[in-house]
Amino acid sequence: MPAGAVETARKRLTAAAEDLDDNRVAGLVLDLAAEVGVVPAWEQVCLPLLGTLRGDSAAEIAVEHALSEGVRVGLDVFGREPSRPLPAQGVLLAGAEHETHCLGLHALAAALRERGRGALHLGPALPWSALASAVVQVRPRVVVVWSQSPLTGRAYRLVRLRRDLPGVRVLAAGPGWIEPFPPSSAVPRRLTTLGEATLACLAGGGA
Repeated sequence: MPAGAVETARKRLTAAAEDLDDNRVAGLVLDLAAEVGVVPAWEQVCLPLLGTLRGDSAAEIAVEHALSEGVRVGLDVFGREPSRPLPAQGVLLAGAEHETHCLGLHALAAALRERGRGALHLGPALPWSALASAVVQVRPRVVVVWSQSPLTGRAYRLVRLRRDLPGVRVLAAGPGWIEPFPPSSAVPRRLTTLGEATLACLAGGGA
């Protein structure tokens, strides 16, 4: 995106969030994603803007929530036809146990829909046992686990999941995975950008 377009989009989203108008935020995100694509909209506009909100006061917390909720709704509406769901084609998305923030997974699901691919998105805070059970049930080829905080980014749990579920490609997404993974061929791959995560899910080959 041109720098001017990025700045304009950020200003519009900021104004809508400051008015606590999450519906307007959602509409702006939906229009932006349709115009420039999900990955540029997320990486150049939404993500940097979310990063500027520190939540230092009650008013700022309310603005942050309005922005986050509007972004989530806009991403979820994008490319979605509930009566004609896209096939998940072996991609499962979930937030790590106790992780309540997984906006990045909504962006990833939208980016996959943009490319005509679906995903089974099980939402935030999925217990590890429930994730393992879901993998056994649906047999995905790719599992993406999101962690926003080091409190939930437990590397050993991902390593264990991959060890217990051979043949499944386990990927770590989000900034919470700061613990070092052990030097082993069973180490899950870290995803650092939405573009990288989208390509990894579409490829779905060996780890």
